[in-house]
Amino acid sequence: DTVKKEEILKFIDAYKNIVRFDEIVPVSALKGQNTDDLIDAIFKYLPCGPMYYDEDTVTDQPMKQIAAELIREKALRCLSDEIPHGIAVTIERMRERTDGSNIIDIDATIVCERDSHKGIIIGKGGQMLKKIGSQARPEIEDMLEMKVNLQLWVKVKKDWRDSDILLKNFGYNPKDIEMGE
Repeated sequence: DTVKKEEILKFIDAYKNIVRFDEIVPVSALKGQNTDDLIDAIFKYLPCGPMYYDEDTVTDQPMKQIAAELIREKALRCLSDEIPHGIAVTIERMRERTDGSNIIDIDATIVCERDSHKGIIIGKGGQMLKKIGSQARPEIEDMLEMKVNLQLWVKVKKDWRDSDILLKNFGYNPKDIEMGE
């Protein structure tokens, strides 16, 4: 999207002489140009294979893991450059109320590596933590198709990314972290 159309054509011409491509599909993700053509081209070359999941299955991850990742995503977006990616989210409790109110209570903990990060995540008067929760809650509600009472806490676990046990507890594979995935 930052390259001018004339320049992209030069690159396409240069590369098609070096590498054999079945198709070249220039796209603009920002403008949505040719994205359908790209998807069609991808599907044309993908081999057919067995269905490992039902057609309506979106993921093989448990709802707790997805909720944790939604909260982590919102935290990273809200904190942008203030906190490095050294945060994790754990779901301590996820329980549907039995009173017929169609509400699920979720208690989640944002784990960071330093005391100074804890203060930034909480924010002045709890404003940042409230913002993270306010942004995560609607997406979790959409996913679960019910109202969510989301309670967030912040804990410091120094150097948690260096502990294989903590990485596993937070849902990460230590071998993937070592490989940079």
